[in-house]
Amino acid sequence: MLQGKRLTPDQALPKARHFCGYQERCHQEVKNKLFSFGLNRQEVENLIATLIEEDYLNEERFAIQFAGGKFRMKGWGRGRIKNELQQRQVSEYCIKKAMKEIPEPAYLETLEKLARNRWDSLNGEDKFSRLRKTQDHLLYKGYEWDLIKEVMKGLQSGQTSDE
Repeated sequence: MLQGKRLTPDQALPKARHFCGYQERCHQEVKNKLFSFGLNRQEVENLIATLIEEDYLNEERFAIQFAGGKFRMKGWGRGRIKNELQQRQVSEYCIKKAMKEIPEPAYLETLEKLARNRWDSLNGEDKFSRLRKTQDHLLYKGYEWDLIKEVMKGLQSGQTSDE
């Protein structure tokens, strides 16, 4: 809460508009912000409804931008993106819609690039250790196990011909 000062809904609405205006937000983030202004549950729900009507708040748009941004900027896989969206209480429908926006060729290309970079960075280690650490890294990033296995086969076959 703001130094013990409680805002009225009329005072909180412009602040919420600004909060949603400079970055896409999920409903939970906005609710937490509104509660921090000292508003009660009913006031928060009313303001959320107003923000949705005015198109300041759109969960589907948030999910698509979140998924695309985390994929492009951080190289996250679908598993990690989905978990993060679920933690933000985004609906299953919006999560599925966001996953469809990640282009498959770019997804596979990013996975291969991450795998190659990690594999190459572990050059001084034995083959088993490199394999395990690269797989762990890709799993942490949120990529699917079956895709990781395919990429790892390619790395290992490429590695054996180099040695």
